[in-house]
Amino acid sequence: MKNIAIIMGGFSSEFEISLISGNVVHQYLDKTKYNGFRIHIFKEKWVYVGTDNAEFPVDKNDFSVTVDGKKIKFDVVFNAIHGTPGEDGLMQAYFELIGMPQTSCDYYQAALTFNKRDLLSVLKPYGIKTATSYYLNQGDSINTDEIVKKVGLPCFVKPNRAGSSFGISKVKTAAELPIAIETAYKEDNEIIIESFLDGTEVSVGVINYKGIVTVLPITEIVSENDFFDYEAKYLGKSEEITPARISPEMTEKVGAIAKKTYEVLKMKGFSRSEFILVNDEPYMLEMNTIPGLTTESLIPQQANAAGISLEELFTNAIELALPN
Repeated sequence: MKNIAIIMGGFSSEFEISLISGNVVHQYLDKTKYNGFRIHIFKEKWVYVGTDNAEFPVDKNDFSVTVDGKKIKFDVVFNAIHGTPGEDGLMQAYFELIGMPQTSCDYYQAALTFNKRDLLSVLKPYGIKTATSYYLNQGDSINTDEIVKKVGLPCFVKPNRAGSSFGISKVKTAAELPIAIETAYKEDNEIIIESFLDGTEVSVGVINYKGIVTVLPITEIVSENDFFDYEAKYLGKSEEITPARISPEMTEKVGAIAKKTYEVLKMKGFSRSEFILVNDEPYMLEMNTIPGLTTESLIPQQANAAGISLEELFTNAIELALPN
């Protein structure tokens, strides 16, 4: 039996969703192969949460825990932390330093994909289309006329490094821009302002499945709200249709771009890329490397449509992470 540390929590607004994802992984692990250990990672504590919610501190020297005088070491870390420090490369770098296998991509890929504007800049030479964008760092002067001239209205104001749609606003008038910028700065000190793309939103999961880079059935997102925001994602204010109601040609086209991105970036583990389809052209918004793994989340939905159970999905991630 292999010991699997399932890390969850994190330092960002996404910690609650991460705890749900981590508990789903724990629940659906193949109990005949793995012992799952729930590890909460917070700024103030790293602890193994045992039965009856008893907490045992993690030894950061080798990422082990001691329970009743017995030291427990782990074979693989299953990373279920959305946002920092699990999705931005910090945990990946730490695990690489101590020689601990883990299920997500490497630290550079995590840091790059977590930074929306850097990711889109790196992908541009590969012909991957993106929205017109304008960048701000906290402290920069805000010239609303210049912003509107570049990206037009309506536009989206987003924290550059945050997930689950925290801090995002859809701006319809120039007067709303400063308020939206303030909201985004609550999540990050870097902002990306993007032109509004009027089209069909799709989410494309790409995973390495049994050694083969595989595009999962694509999900179309129809939000009741102005865009696919936190409520739409987690509170049922959206319709998620898998497979998406798009032509076989477009399915092939957007799937090929998501797969190319995964391969170009030398990704590992899970990835979920968001696109808006405008006039038969996919425009990439972002890529998530620790996508939600709750039973309602998109990757589990897509895996299910591909005939892959949650147990198989998680087993596959662990087996690929194990040293050969």
